[in-house]
Amino acid sequence: MATFLYRLGRLSFRRRWYFALIWVLLLVLAGAGAATASKSTNNDFSIPGTEAQQAFDLLEKRFPGNTEQNASARVVFKAPAGQKLTDPKNKAAVEKVVAEIKRGPQVAMAVDPFQGKAVNKDEAIGYASAAYKVKSTDLTEDTRTELKDAAQHGRDAGLTVEVGGSVLQQMPEGGSEIIGIAVSAVVLVITFGSLVAAGLPLLTAIIGVGIGVSSIAALAPVLDLSANTSTLAMMIGLAVGIDYALFIVSRYRAELAEGREREEAAGRAVGTAGSAVVFAGLTVVIALAGLMVVNIPMLTKMGMAAAGTVTIAVLIALSLIPALLGFAGKQVLPRKIRKKGPDAAAGDKPNMGTRWARVVLRRPLLVLAAGVIGLGAIAVPAASLELGLPDDGAASKNTTQRKAYDLLSEGFGPGFNGPLLNVVDLKDAKDPKAAAQKTHDTLAKLDDVAMVTPAQFNKAGDTATLLVIPKSKPTSKQTEDLVHAIRGERGALASDTGAKVLVTGGTAMNIDVSQKLNDALLPYLGLVVGLAFLLLMVVFRSVLVPLKAALGFLLSVVAALGAVVAVFQWGWLGSLFGVEETGPIMSMMPIFMVGVVFGLAMDYEVFLVTRMREAFVHGERPGEAIVTGFRHGARVVTAAAIIMISVFAGFIGSSEQMIKMIGFGLAIAVFFDAFVVRMAIVPAVLALLGKTAWWLPGWLAKVLPNVDVEGEALQKTLAPSADAGSPDPDGEREPVRV
Repeated sequence: MATFLYRLGRLSFRRRWYFALIWVLLLVLAGAGAATASKSTNNDFSIPGTEAQQAFDLLEKRFPGNTEQNASARVVFKAPAGQKLTDPKNKAAVEKVVAEIKRGPQVAMAVDPFQGKAVNKDEAIGYASAAYKVKSTDLTEDTRTELKDAAQHGRDAGLTVEVGGSVLQQMPEGGSEIIGIAVSAVVLVITFGSLVAAGLPLLTAIIGVGIGVSSIAALAPVLDLSANTSTLAMMIGLAVGIDYALFIVSRYRAELAEGREREEAAGRAVGTAGSAVVFAGLTVVIALAGLMVVNIPMLTKMGMAAAGTVTIAVLIALSLIPALLGFAGKQVLPRKIRKKGPDAAAGDKPNMGTRWARVVLRRPLLVLAAGVIGLGAIAVPAASLELGLPDDGAASKNTTQRKAYDLLSEGFGPGFNGPLLNVVDLKDAKDPKAAAQKTHDTLAKLDDVAMVTPAQFNKAGDTATLLVIPKSKPTSKQTEDLVHAIRGERGALASDTGAKVLVTGGTAMNIDVSQKLNDALLPYLGLVVGLAFLLLMVVFRSVLVPLKAALGFLLSVVAALGAVVAVFQWGWLGSLFGVEETGPIMSMMPIFMVGVVFGLAMDYEVFLVTRMREAFVHGERPGEAIVTGFRHGARVVTAAAIIMISVFAGFIGSSEQMIKMIGFGLAIAVFFDAFVVRMAIVPAVLALLGKTAWWLPGWLAKVLPNVDVEGEALQKTLAPSADAGSPDPDGEREPVRV
């Protein structure tokens, strides 16, 4: 592989205009596709194989024309203190607001609180329901503005008016990633000491993300991609895109330091560091693509889209970076070296990575114990992990959605925001109406039930729906127990009446999602870690190094989950990260973090340890190889980790709770894995293992392919012909020390 990539690097350097033109053309084509594609996205959350999804599918089949997937609004009214909504003045104001909403061209229907009997017992709070003709993502901005204006007119009349429902769901706000890019730019300038060298990784990462995100936008209507898919792809694409380019540019400068001419340096950089980029990218792709085993379509599509963006980042690092290095000339070097010459960088003073590696080698047991105990302590909150999916109750207290949620809880009870929709299949019932009534009476007697609505039949009379309003809030343990209790009555009801009851609705769906994700976590973990273990065994030609890498990952991801629980569930330092409301952790978070963090964690394992492996293969003792790996790789890995952390942390400012939590979780996980596991625990373990770390059984050595990531075969091939300091294509000799 190293030889092939070496040739690719040199070809890209020589034919720089062609390669640059190809990538620019791909960016333009992807942008054109995104610009001409429909702006509609799909936020439907289907969970195949769950009872909640079965009930929803039955509802769509038996109630033709059902518009559950279309946008809806719930406008909540509260009368001034000491007054009632039914007072003539207040009633007229409410009816005027609802009439104004009805006039909207995208509104299918709107029912005021008095027609819909949606006023509480005190007659102080009520709500109007509005249904729309299209999904929330297809609503025009004028429609949302008209709704907000109508609500404001109600406020002007003296009422408290707040709006909830899917009508206010919009694309997540962008712009927060700019913070991460800005921090990345500063880190790159400090690392390279050259604006041009710092700009290359940023430029190529933006091009790669531009192609990836534009392609997602172009394909979104065809593949039913959710609005969050492009945000995730941008988050991961920026992080790995900058990192992969950083490693290639850094190795290129190191090759120049040994006196290589520029084309040769580009070829060797791609042949060595590029090999590590390929395998690091493969681990990320495996982790993201492996999300399909969970069998949640939205999660699968998000993972595949992000994996595609990572693939683009790898290809750009291997082909566009050497082309741009050809354009950059000497500008890729620090100004001091360009002005004063090679001697400006000379000196034998050990760098920070060398000094740190020697500290670890002197006290490996102490460093190992400190790292493991520290991460273990941070992981403790993970034992209290509670899973759920965010609703308006987790929104900021300043939003109208949250205010509407709180008003409904105040007026109708906390369970009103999480009704359980029961779909009753009456095809096998001898007396459908009697069976539906029996179901109603049975459910009404269960614990924690506030009320059960009368059965609503379809036209054929073979299916009915019943709404069960719990006494407890949607995310409570009592509501979860109620869902299980309803399902527990299914057998008795079926034998007595022939009716089959299926529970669905947002709350029931959340419970089923959590269970499905919990069931899939271990198989997914086994698949991803198993495949990556085999991949790393091929890369490092060792059994213990991949095993150590996997165990270190598990420690960092559990510690990251502990931090997520402490901040988002317990509220520790919540105000610092913009967490206004604590609650259950998003159901997808554990399995998502396992996938993404594993892939990213292996990046640093590959980049750092391949340099150690390279030194060991070339004859250095195990301890010396560790020091060599840190001398050449620690600074770059540190810069790469800070960049990745800053990119992820930039998304903490998102208004979308899901994106905020993912951004924090990935940022803290990379911090733990890069600076505690890879920079401390890994060298400590390698120091304790010595030569044993690189042990590989003879029979396995014969079976495993030798991909030559460290470039040993490449070095032997090039030794006779590629002398340092030979003329470059532009007629310059550049023996440079950096």
